[in-house]
Amino acid sequence: MTELNAEQTRRAIVDHTRRLAESAAAAGPGAAVPTAPEWTIKDLVEHVGQTQNWVAEIIERRITDPTRLPTEVAALPTDPGEWPAWLAASARRVASACSDDALDAPVFNPAMDERTGTQFWMSSSLNEAVVHGVDAATAAGRPADIEADVAAALIGNHLAMLTAPTWEMQRSESAHAIRGTGQTLQWLATDTAGAWFVERRPDGATWQPKTQPADVTVTGPARSLLLTLTRRLPLTEATDITVDGEAVLAQHWIDHTAHVSG
Repeated sequence: MTELNAEQTRRAIVDHTRRLAESAAAAGPGAAVPTAPEWTIKDLVEHVGQTQNWVAEIIERRITDPTRLPTEVAALPTDPGEWPAWLAASARRVASACSDDALDAPVFNPAMDERTGTQFWMSSSLNEAVVHGVDAATAAGRPADIEADVAAALIGNHLAMLTAPTWEMQRSESAHAIRGTGQTLQWLATDTAGAWFVERRPDGATWQPKTQPADVTVTGPARSLLLTLTRRLPLTEATDITVDGEAVLAQHWIDHTAHVSG
């Protein structure tokens, strides 16, 4: 499985937030975001910056009790010209909070999986910067580049979220929809060593980083796989992806596994 180390993840958070800011500036504050229909660019920038500052505070304060999570959010500057600097500062703050010293520190992990809280929040922060960076680029009519190793790491993060012990509490409809009777899905990256095997069981979906025969196999560049899984690119429009087997299983998975908005 393709993974990023902590330093690579921290750098990617800062870099992809910068790219997001550039796309946001090109689109303009009032531009609609086609991949997040209820949002404007202003909403997107505000969400990303506020979330990064909120996450940074959780880690900085080593919060372990979910009832003590921050209740205040950072204010978006009124002048759009200040947004790039504001986003750069929020990205640097969350990246700094995810220091090596914090990686194993006691911090609340909403997924309640095997990751430490800081590891969870670091991956989530990268996901926010990358996926919402795609949203901003789409709004601006710009290409959205995602490095293959970054995309592969975020596919793993996406599947970890969907199979986490707390997913049913967060999205019960999704958790129920992706249960099954043994149906299997294989996602294979052509540009990395990434391979993700999913099994839909009666008690919930599971995934493993491996290659195995499946009812449906979806193959393509890690970037395209990530964008289809996060519903930024319709599977039927992904020209560099091939689907072998029961395509309806892959589409069903995608239709029922989007992240909560934001």
